[in-house]
Amino acid sequence: METADAMRLTQKLYLRLNARRPATQKAEEYNEGKQPLTFATEEWQAQNAARYSGFSDNWCAPVVSAEAERVSIGGITYFGTKKRAADYWDTLRRNKFELQFSQGIVQELVTGRCFVIVWGDTDENPIVTFEHPSMVEIQYDWENPNERVAAIKSWLDDDTEYATLYTRTEVFKWERPRQAPKEDQKSQADQSRTAFASDGGWKPRGGDEAEWWMPNPLGVVPVVEFENRPTLRGNPISEIRGVMPMQDAINLLWGYLFLAADYASMDARVMMGAAPPMIPILDNSGKVIGERPVEMKDLREKRLINITGDNARIDSWKAAALDIFTDTIEIAVGHIASQTRTPPHYLVANKGLSQLSGDALKNAEAGLVTKVREFRAFTDDSLRDVLKLMALVQGDKKAAGLAPLASFHWDKIEIRSEAQLADALLKKQQMGYPFEFLLEEAGHSPADIKRILTMRQKEMDEALGAGVQSAVQGAMVDVEPELAGAGTSAEA
Repeated sequence: METADAMRLTQKLYLRLNARRPATQKAEEYNEGKQPLTFATEEWQAQNAARYSGFSDNWCAPVVSAEAERVSIGGITYFGTKKRAADYWDTLRRNKFELQFSQGIVQELVTGRCFVIVWGDTDENPIVTFEHPSMVEIQYDWENPNERVAAIKSWLDDDTEYATLYTRTEVFKWERPRQAPKEDQKSQADQSRTAFASDGGWKPRGGDEAEWWMPNPLGVVPVVEFENRPTLRGNPISEIRGVMPMQDAINLLWGYLFLAADYASMDARVMMGAAPPMIPILDNSGKVIGERPVEMKDLREKRLINITGDNARIDSWKAAALDIFTDTIEIAVGHIASQTRTPPHYLVANKGLSQLSGDALKNAEAGLVTKVREFRAFTDDSLRDVLKLMALVQGDKKAAGLAPLASFHWDKIEIRSEAQLADALLKKQQMGYPFEFLLEEAGHSPADIKRILTMRQKEMDEALGAGVQSAVQGAMVDVEPELAGAGTSAEA
């Protein structure tokens, strides 16, 4: 590819990446509880918005956590041979895969996508890194969206922004001065973020062709996208995209409730048929020169009252009922539970659920279980692409060909008690299921299964050895009296 063509492709991908950054940052902030107060009228905001600006009743985080905590991978169950599966899993663990996978899944649920880049070091050892969606973008083939044509990764340091363009045959590296000023008092994670930047201004990194260009030894684009609920010819969907507007409504209702609690949460008194209480105004000599009404603030805080007039009387009105706000908030939370298939007992403190049986609670989680199972189906294909790239880095073409058939060990989705699990496994054993399969059903990873089988075999060998030894010793005990009797007969 010509340098000018590579630069144009970089500009195109960076433009798309840059346009996605504001939505990505907004979703992350909502998940962290950084939610602006919206939907209020201009008049109400002018009077009260600043007072509640730091408050949020964050329902985005539990929606994400409820699914993320059930998406955990423990190994590779099939990759041609058990040894190959174990070796590749060990390589992934050397790359802190379990930690990165957990972070990437949360990122994917929040923003709709995350990415994985697979490259190699000088010894052809795979380097696997999960990447933030504000840093990576992929160009797919227009005819076949399953084929990756190119990809870009962009990142910042103290004073420079970098971009690397990956194509099937080449790698181009660019740089330009950092556009957003760096705020040293913030964390490094915050300093590395680019909310939005202008396009253009890239130049070859370092100036020397050996530094900014190299052939791609893998022959494929080494970037894989992990998408949440992808659709045909559509964009992946953030798990909290529909929660955010409902979250805004809930926060506003809490603001209304707090304000109403200030003014109308207690019984209030009213004075009728009398002029407002007045306070005399005195000059320097103490002479009354006028009068002024008592301020309402003084009446409330100092409990002052003065009633004059024959028809003066006192009345009151009852405190406002604030449950209208809390009832509406509960309905809104119920909508979030329904829309996201999050079990209601995850979002509401068991209100109305205290008398439900274990089976009823299990049925309440059916939607979440189905959603997680669907999520795993999409994730499996992306993980297989990662294995293929790892095999290409190591020059293992046979493993690269087997990668599309690989399968993975996922932890159990449904939460069952030890008693329920043991009962189910016992019944399956009685039906004739192999012991190794029962270990998989129990949720053990391939590494744990191997260790358990080794320990079990050792116990069986020791038991067999002890049994043989006991049998031999018993036979010898039986033979000794016979030998003693034979000796006596010979002497006679």
